[in-house]
Amino acid sequence: MIDKINKITERIESKIISYRRDFHRYPETGWSEFRTASLVAKRLKDLGYTVKAGREVLKEEDMMGLPSEEELEINWKRALTQGGDPFFMEALKGGFTGVVGILENGSGPVVAMRFDMDALDLAESESTDHRPTREGFASINKGVMHACGHDTHTAAGLGIAEILMELKEHIHGKVKLIFQPAEEGVRGAKAMVTAGVLDDVNFLLGHHISSKWKKGEISPGMGGYFATQKFDAIFKGQAAHAGAKPEEGKNALLSAATAVLNLYAIPEHSKGATRINVGKLTAGTGRNIICDRAHLLIETRGENDRVSDYVFKKAIEILNASAMMYDCRLEIKPMGSARSRESDKELAERVEKIAKEIGAFSFVTQKSEGGCEDITYMMAMVQQNGGLATNIGIGANLSEAIGKEVILRGHTPEFDIDEGSFKYTLKLLTAVAMDIFKGNG
Repeated sequence: MIDKINKITERIESKIISYRRDFHRYPETGWSEFRTASLVAKRLKDLGYTVKAGREVLKEEDMMGLPSEEELEINWKRALTQGGDPFFMEALKGGFTGVVGILENGSGPVVAMRFDMDALDLAESESTDHRPTREGFASINKGVMHACGHDTHTAAGLGIAEILMELKEHIHGKVKLIFQPAEEGVRGAKAMVTAGVLDDVNFLLGHHISSKWKKGEISPGMGGYFATQKFDAIFKGQAAHAGAKPEEGKNALLSAATAVLNLYAIPEHSKGATRINVGKLTAGTGRNIICDRAHLLIETRGENDRVSDYVFKKAIEILNASAMMYDCRLEIKPMGSARSRESDKELAERVEKIAKEIGAFSFVTQKSEGGCEDITYMMAMVQQNGGLATNIGIGANLSEAIGKEVILRGHTPEFDIDEGSFKYTLKLLTAVAMDIFKGNG
């Protein structure tokens, strides 16, 4: 089976690289992946998959951090002019940019893989030292860039879809390929989970490329993800003349300032590390006007779900109390969230075993750095239902490809990857899935 997978991978590798470069050239941010998702859906349908998209795979109430209707409409029209598939784009209107491809053959386990699709609000480097600029596939969408590798993940998903379809006769069970919107800001996974996409899944495989690790290096079971809540706090007061009638004002700026000082005073928890950050405070209109509106951008994090829930609960208590002190009203807008989760050891060991059988892989240990990933919602659902889940780190450092030592870190204008890493991703994830079907779990 591994020989078959290797041969198909070698045959389609250049096609998958071209997919990646296309997605890289036309990046789209969270909930606006109209072109990307429509082309993914069309390709899956053309391969023979049953395709579900839009409202079929996303629960509207749990779609966090949506852009404005006006912005979504502008981005939808742009995607149409840039080659989005008109048929599938209708289903994606309003930000419903999730896609699931289903391949079923007989009875057996349900194996799901997740691929995130969104880009970042970041201007790509225009230097000719930057390979996408030099070779003509840098972003043409101003201020938007694939700087975290999700173009790579999406292209890999389409490659895996093609290999699995060629191996359909050997599949005994169901494949679900989940193309997720809005991972950045941890906004998209929960809405797919609550829509029921993961309800029947027995095995979940996720992956993320790493520009720190060399091509061929993998971490079979990443973990240590912090749980997080990202939210906006909006204080609404009453404007008044600061000199003539200050007593008639209700000062939203004072509410916000009081909240900020006390949020940073939340005690640490004995059961795990916590974080809180107010990243932005916007308030006021003029020096002689009592401020009637203040807007805070806040995130809390916790080493585990228990301490994350603790720090979030304390934060909300402080925000409510700060509003009451100055007779202001408070609105909380959820903007993103993720849980704390670990990869299952049993499935991670299976990934390592298959990697050794394929050969050319080496293994690294991923260190927890306080980061968050919303695949944890999907992992939690699968694990709670008695299944197994793992998120695999796959090396894609560019040094070997360009002949000098570099680490082009994610979320920077210079980010790029070694496209030679594709074959490692395609071979490994496909081989693990086929091993599961061979053993019926």
